[in-house]
Amino acid sequence: MPQFEKTTVHMRDPERVEQIICGLIKGGASKLQIITDFDMTLSKFAVNGKRCPTCHNIIDNCKLVTEECRQKLLQLKNKYYPIEIDPQLTMEEKYPFMVEWYFKSHTLLVEQRLEKDKLPEVVRESDAALREGFEQFFDRLQQHNVPVFIFSAGLGDVLEEIIRQAGVYHPNVKVVSNFMDFDDNGVLKGFKGELIHVYNKHDGALRNTEYFKQLKEYCNIILMGDSLGDLSMADGVPNVENILKIGFLNDKV
Repeated sequence: MPQFEKTTVHMRDPERVEQIICGLIKGGASKLQIITDFDMTLSKFAVNGKRCPTCHNIIDNCKLVTEECRQKLLQLKNKYYPIEIDPQLTMEEKYPFMVEWYFKSHTLLVEQRLEKDKLPEVVRESDAALREGFEQFFDRLQQHNVPVFIFSAGLGDVLEEIIRQAGVYHPNVKVVSNFMDFDDNGVLKGFKGELIHVYNKHDGALRNTEYFKQLKEYCNIILMGDSLGDLSMADGVPNVENILKIGFLNDKV
């Protein structure tokens, strides 16, 4: 396949990859499901050398957040992001730092009393961008009824708004992420459910076993992510026959 001959594509075992792809083709759309990360996987990492925002960045940098809060969020990022991408640390070593980062940043956002009805405008005004070919990707999957499971450590409300505004939030798409909890006046008061961060997606995958059980006929998987933590996103899937794992290297090269 010509796409695999590009210098930007790296495979440990090309023959094995070919076998998996043949298995996916043989199974067809009726056996296929997509399990994917969002930030820097479905969304772009950079445009013309300028970093694109993650779901968290969109809120951090919006006009609803005070300058003081923005500086505190930036300090947290400068402290914890190098830990997240440090190749010398194990996932287990990174885990408590990720929990600390998310807890502190979410606490700061709650203090800002963000309003739910302002989110669409915030997303519209942001530099959020999905990767080239996203329309065809989502539309073809919808056309063939292929389930798409977006599993994100970002902010679910922002993620949903991005794909809604892009016109690709089709019925076959399910989003599992960190969703904001708003009070009766639409003001942010906390976050729903268990925290999802980069390195606990294994636990989140197991919590979604019911979803995967309903799709037990879909035994072929294309899994996409941009961190080692994303490799565990399919851990809740029973009877996997073929799984093609695609990693976007972004800045971790």
